[in-house]
Amino acid sequence: MKPSYGDDSPIAAFATAPGKSALTLIRCSGKGAIELAASVFSKPNELKLAAGSTLVHGWVVKKPHPCGFLTAASRGEPSPLCGSVEYTMLPKAKESRQDNCEKIDEVLVSVFRAPKSYTGEDSIDISCHGGICTGTAVMEALKACGFRTALPGEFTFRAFMNGKLDLTRSESVMELVSAKTDVGRSNAIQRLSGLLEEEINSIKKLLVEVLAGAELYLDYSEDEISAEPGEKDGILPGQNQARRALIQLQKLKAAWNSQRIYQEGITTVIAGKPNAGKSSLFNYLLKEDRSIVTEIPGTTRDWIEAWVSIEGIPVRLIDTAGLRESTDSVEALGVQRTRELLDNAEIILYLIDGTCGISGEDKAFLCKYSGSEQGVLPLWNKADLAPRPQHETKMIALSVLTGEGIAELSRAIVTAIQAQAGKPEDQSNAGQNAISGNAANENTGYGNAAWEAAPGSMRQKNLIDTACTALQEALSLAEQREPLDLIAPLLREAVNALGEITGEVSNADILEEMFSKFCVGK
Repeated sequence: MKPSYGDDSPIAAFATAPGKSALTLIRCSGKGAIELAASVFSKPNELKLAAGSTLVHGWVVKKPHPCGFLTAASRGEPSPLCGSVEYTMLPKAKESRQDNCEKIDEVLVSVFRAPKSYTGEDSIDISCHGGICTGTAVMEALKACGFRTALPGEFTFRAFMNGKLDLTRSESVMELVSAKTDVGRSNAIQRLSGLLEEEINSIKKLLVEVLAGAELYLDYSEDEISAEPGEKDGILPGQNQARRALIQLQKLKAAWNSQRIYQEGITTVIAGKPNAGKSSLFNYLLKEDRSIVTEIPGTTRDWIEAWVSIEGIPVRLIDTAGLRESTDSVEALGVQRTRELLDNAEIILYLIDGTCGISGEDKAFLCKYSGSEQGVLPLWNKADLAPRPQHETKMIALSVLTGEGIAELSRAIVTAIQAQAGKPEDQSNAGQNAISGNAANENTGYGNAAWEAAPGSMRQKNLIDTACTALQEALSLAEQREPLDLIAPLLREAVNALGEITGEVSNADILEEMFSKFCVGK
C-alpha cells in the first residue's frame, strides 16, 4: 500500500547524504518512534526512559529473530554498495538479550519528545559513523524493526500539520537548502523566522475587519447600525483600512522579482568574436581555470557554465564559442548554440578585442541586441594593451591580466540585474544594499532592507496576486458606490488567498504536490 503524507506511522530517512564523511545523520519520527528504535538499540530501557533534548550513547544492533539470532555471513552475491548479506540461524538465546546481538555501529541518539520536536512528534536523530555501508546498515535495521522510509518533505509536512510551522516557514526550509548565495540564505532565514507569516497575518487582520463590517451591513438594515460618517449608502465600511492593506500587498508583490533573482539566479552569457578573451574572463570571475585559454581563435567549440556570486547575487555564467562564420562543422554547431543561448540570456557581456578595435560584426551585434529585453554590457577587453578610445564612454575598459575594470563590471552587472527586477537605476544606497548585500553588511549577510517581508515562492507570489486583484476590484466597486453584496465576495476571496499562503486555508492535493518537491530527510 502506498504510504500517505497524512499518517503518523514511524518514518526514517537520511538527513545527510550517505558518503565518505565523519558522520551520517538519520532522522526518525512518528508514533512510537522512540520505543521502536529501542528494539534495535543496545540500551533499550535507557532510550525508552530518556527525557527530551538529551543524548543517549550506545550501539545500533541487529534485531533478534523470534526463533534465534541472525548473524551476517560473508557468503552471497556482492551488492553495488557494500555487499549483500546472507543470514545464518543460530540457536535461540535465553531472553533474547540485546547485548548479545550483532553490533552494527556505535552511535549517539538525540531524543526529542512531543510536542518539543521539529515535527511535533516523538523523534530521534541517530548520529552514526560516515560512509555508505554504515548508514545503509543502520537504515536497514530501522526498517526491519518497523520504520518506513520517509516520503520527500514528510518531516516538514508533519511539522506543518502539527502546527510547528506555517506554510511560508515550511517552504523556506527548502529555500535554505537550495540557497546559492549568502544573501539568498539570509532571505530564507527571514521567512523561516516568521517575517512573511507576520506580514500576511497583519494584512489579513485588516481585511477580516473590513469584511466583518461589510457583512454586518448586509445582515442588518442601516437603521439598526450606527454608521461612520461617509461610510453608508453602499460605500465600503473601513475603506481606508482596505486601501492600507492593498498598499502592503502591492509592496509584497513588487518584492518578488528581487527574491526570484536570489533564488533562481540570472543567466549571463559571455559573447564576442573568437580570441576576444571570453574564456579568460570566465575563468577570472570563477576564480579557477575551467575554460581552456589559448591564442588560437576558435578554441572554445561548445559552451560551458558555472555559478558565481556577484555581490551576493547568484549568476549562472556561460562561456560560449566565438561568433564568426566557419566552415568547420563542429565550430559552426558551437556558434549556433551560442546564438540560442543569447536569445535566452538575461544579461549579455559582449567582449571586444581592444587590440583589434571595433569591427563591423561588433557594431552589428550591439545594434541587434541594444533594443532587446536582454541587458547588454559592451566590454573593451585587453585595455592594458590597447586603451579604450575616449569617445567610447559606454564601454567598460577591462583587463583580466591586470584586473582593471573588474570592480566596475561587477557594479554594472548589479545595475543590469536591478533593471531586470524592475528597480530604477537611480535608487538610493539603501536600495542598492537591499539587492546586492554589499560589503557594508557582509558580516551579517543582511542588506539594509533585509527585514522587509517578501514572498519566497511562485505559489506565494500567485496568491498575493490573487488577493491584490480581488481587493483592487472591491475598492473600485466601492468607489463606484456599488452594492456591498458585490463587494463582500471579493473581500472574502482576498482573505482566503492570504489564508492559503500561510496554510490556514489548505488543499490536500496542493500540499502533497508542494512537499513532494522537498528532498528526502526534510
